Amino acid sequence: MIQDIAPHKYYVDYQPSVPNDTDLVLIYGHHTILCNFEDPEICYPSIAEIAAVFPEIKEKAKFLFRIDETDYYELRSPQLPEFGIWKYENTLILRSAVPGWLGFAGITGYQIHTWYTDHTYCGRCGTKMHAPGNERAMQCPSCGALSYPVICPSVIVAITNGDRLLLTKYAPSHSSHRQYALVAGYTEVGETLEQTVHREVMEEVGLKVKNLRYYKSQPWSFSGSLLAGFYCDVDGDPSITLDREELSVAEWFDRASLPETPNLISLTGEMIECFRQGKEPKQN
Repeated sequence: MIQDIAPHKYYVDYQPSVPNDTDLVLIYGHHTILCNFEDPEICYPSIAEIAAVFPEIKEKAKFLFRIDETDYYELRSPQLPEFGIWKYENTLILRSAVPGWLGFAGITGYQIHTWYTDHTYCGRCGTKMHAPGNERAMQCPSCGALSYPVICPSVIVAITNGDRLLLTKYAPSHSSHRQYALVAGYTEVGETLEQTVHREVMEEVGLKVKNLRYYKSQPWSFSGSLLAGFYCDVDGDPSITLDREELSVAEWFDRASLPETPNLISLTGEMIECFRQGKEPKQN
């Protein structure tokens, strides 16, 4: 999956320091990232390369995280124009960018960037917020409100009926994603993940389920989510009642007839492939 970057190692600890010339800079626009992208290969500018056009980079850069021995920084303001080999590309390229650990870095940085942008002003009193400096947070100097990065818990649900798996497609009005997917949804206030599974399955496809088996989790920075994957069995009648507000298709597939999974960067893709190979967790 996209976060599986071994042998590289991701360090999320907030330990800002003065950038080195070889550290990397992530600069974002609206759903775009400044990079050199020659499909599928990607790279990002270094502090030294940005300093050639913006000498104040070391004073303006905001620490994001570290991968291996390289620190990653964001330049939030000003947003630099394209220069030399560095162009703005849609962040969706990060799904398939090579090497994968740089794709992971780019989209993880974008999640943090979006959170900083959305918390420029205090939601309580409207005052401009600032970063305290000793932790990844934004604080209001007027009322003292303190905000931390927002992560939205969600579930991915693989519903099985013997040797069949239920696949769905989103309605065009709900998502631009056109590949087959699994039932999914966000956890509401006061819900457990297991309760979310039951509710989302009933809402989207009108089925009751049983025998929930937790599979894995995945940080999914494209939507600012933390995904929790579950397998479960249909409980009773497998007839589908489709929620056409969210879905355009929901149908049962035998293992042998499952459509190909385009890539395995997502928890959804891995769970479908796991079922295809008969490796899904079984009920004890």
